Amino acid sequence: MNNQMKHGKTALILGATGGIGGAVAEGLAARGWHIRALNRNAVEASRRQPDFDWVQGDAMQAEDVLKAAQGADVILHGVNPPGYRNWGKLVLPMLDNTIAAAKAVGARIVLPGTVYNFGPDVFPHVSEDSAQRPKTRKGAIRVEMERRLKAAAEQGDAPVIIVRAGDFFGGSRANSWFSQAMVTPGKPVSSITYPGRAGLGHQWAYLPDVAETMIRLIEKADELPAFAVYHMRGHWDGDGRQMIDAVRRVLGHAVKVKAFPWIIVPLAAPFVPFMRELREMSYLWKVPLQMRNDKLLAVLGEEPHTPIDEAVRTSLASIGCLQAA
Repeated sequence: MNNQMKHGKTALILGATGGIGGAVAEGLAARGWHIRALNRNAVEASRRQPDFDWVQGDAMQAEDVLKAAQGADVILHGVNPPGYRNWGKLVLPMLDNTIAAAKAVGARIVLPGTVYNFGPDVFPHVSEDSAQRPKTRKGAIRVEMERRLKAAAEQGDAPVIIVRAGDFFGGSRANSWFSQAMVTPGKPVSSITYPGRAGLGHQWAYLPDVAETMIRLIEKADELPAFAVYHMRGHWDGDGRQMIDAVRRVLGHAVKVKAFPWIIVPLAAPFVPFMRELREMSYLWKVPLQMRNDKLLAVLGEEPHTPIDEAVRTSLASIGCLQAA
């Protein structure tokens, strides 16, 4: 805690036990920020990460968020309902609580964005200002989230930073295609299950790079517009083979590549929330989508970018695949 207090700034992290929330929190703490984190089981969370200031509370309760936000300069909204249960009913109320708290204390809101806002009509090259006409329920909610944030920012009540990126991979806490579909955590990799079509490009984002990008934007917040949105290029896999080849190089041996069994997803969706989410976002594996980072480069000068082999090696190690091997 001593290193955090030297900076003099406080960040409230909603979703600190998750992948992106945890990564941003740890990165800010390393830079001397005081990290406050809201959690429904603060005692247990503090055992896992004792350096943070854990506050007992629920992001669904406006008074809990407001209490935790006192004195915060930044609120990272990285929280999701556990297991994606009741996602459509809970996401907007949680965001409204964040916006209300940010307005009350004068904090900046930082949101990890997604590509779900966009429909195939603007593919394959998507800019920050591309029309948002999503074809999915989740995409429509994402559009509404950003609309509410933009309104708050333009009213002068709460400035906003949004970073949109491709499919996350990396980190032991990340729910991702890489760790939940392509390989099996805790087991040696003898095969890879790839969701996309052969020859079709796909955009990946290494989670620590996304977190570092957010942190650098937070550090330059005073130079940014009130509503600041940036795209990351991340790792562009032009033919769907580069991620597979990186896994093979890291492992040092050949592995089988199997097609993802999309046929089972509709059957499992009514019973498994994660499968329901996969079914809805499956279109992103059927068409190429590439986000350029020109706007981000103009602000930061460079995009934090870990070489693909290093990123894959760390990702496999974090979910126990290399130790198992």
